[in-house]
Amino acid sequence: MDVKVYNQEGAEVGSVPLNESLFGVEPNPALVHQYVVNYLANQRQGTAASKGRSEVSGGGTKPWRQKGTGRARAGSIRSPLWRGGGIIFGPQPRNYTRNLPRRMKRGALISAFSDKALHDNIRVIENLELGAVKTKNMATIIDKLGLQTKKCLILDEGENRNLILSVRNLQKVTYLRAPLANAFEVVHADIVLFTKAGLKKVEEVFTS
Repeated sequence: MDVKVYNQEGAEVGSVPLNESLFGVEPNPALVHQYVVNYLANQRQGTAASKGRSEVSGGGTKPWRQKGTGRARAGSIRSPLWRGGGIIFGPQPRNYTRNLPRRMKRGALISAFSDKALHDNIRVIENLELGAVKTKNMATIIDKLGLQTKKCLILDEGENRNLILSVRNLQKVTYLRAPLANAFEVVHADIVLFTKAGLKKVEEVFTS
């Protein structure tokens, strides 16, 4: 399977083959779903907390005597039944982290890549060399590639600082180093845009 290569002006300059073991397997939606659930669970901080009646301040004395007032008996103004009292069964800090075997993570990524290739949602650009940090320049390149209405994931070989800073204000564009590609970001994007170096790096890392 070959995919066209474009330059920064949006002109076609050739083609490159896609590795069949990475872009040509039968997609496994169940595995990808399992990965996405695991990924999102691991993003949760788990820091939500509330105070019970033993943790809120005040309430050390009995509000009124037990009998003779005509009111319901009360032992503390910090009862959960009172305004300002403790919370019954409120959230407490917890760990949402899940573990997924490395082979399953890799399998989910390969399934995601293969699905994008199957539906012609992979693009390759020669390089993304930006002389300066300029969001407008990056937006122009995206427009020339015809991706202005698409959610786009850019995978480059290494850390391209100018590129990182130039895309951070583009709402529909995400940048990742190729070795850090993951199935969630691939699935979330409409188009995966590789640089030639980024495509080669992905094949080196995930087919070895």
